[in-house]
Amino acid sequence: MSNEKKFEHVKIEKKEEGNYAVISINRPEKLNALQNQTLREIAEALETVEVDQSVRCVVLRGTKEYLKKPAFSAGADLSDRGSADLDPDNLRHQSHAMYRRHKYYNLIEAFPKPIIAAIDGYALGGGFELVLVCDISIASKRSLFGFPEIQRGIFPANGGTQRLIRNLGKMRVKRMMFFGEHYTAEQMFEWGVISFVVDNEKFEDFVHERASWLGNAATNSLFLIKKSIDYGTQTPLNIGLQFEHMGYAINSRSKDVAEGVSAFLEKRTPKFQGK
Repeated sequence: MSNEKKFEHVKIEKKEEGNYAVISINRPEKLNALQNQTLREIAEALETVEVDQSVRCVVLRGTKEYLKKPAFSAGADLSDRGSADLDPDNLRHQSHAMYRRHKYYNLIEAFPKPIIAAIDGYALGGGFELVLVCDISIASKRSLFGFPEIQRGIFPANGGTQRLIRNLGKMRVKRMMFFGEHYTAEQMFEWGVISFVVDNEKFEDFVHERASWLGNAATNSLFLIKKSIDYGTQTPLNIGLQFEHMGYAINSRSKDVAEGVSAFLEKRTPKFQGK
């Protein structure tokens, strides 16, 4: 992993024992509120580890060193007035402003390795939308979710109205966005929005355990599973099944497949190399 790239809003830490990297949003004075720069730096940080074969999973989180309250991200930084080259009264310019933000969410979502959103504290608005572009989400019990934009006269335009509807029914999504209320991690787990809820004191160990598991799993299989789910499900079933046909054929040449089958037959734990 290259250490040459310097960031202002995020930090990167490599966990060699688990074959994963941690990208932390590092704006504790703002509850890790998101500016365009923050999103761009997350996407760029992911790019630095994309071809690093020793990094087979990424944890995206808020900084542990919080100043006020713990937060994954409390949402968009409303003090950020946007780009100077865009006219706030020009509808086309404002549409382009959202295109710029969507571009970074899309890049994060398209990252080919598993991304775990480790949520401890607030995941609101744009922060919640950031959770939605990750593959696995682990939340501490003290975490809170929601879309408070309506309280400011705005709406969840960073993909929230489109991505959440693919997890929840229309009535629940409208309830969340119309009233701007906070929801507990347990509620989000019950609704199927997040993957795991853990006790506050067990949160860090659980994140490390899950990330290490993925970091030591069969990387090619994870890559193909992610692609098949994310893109195959956007097509009719018969085309989605073609993703599986081709994915199976590609994966059959992986060294990790041979290792996995051999380990099963020999009744031992496989040692995947990510190849």
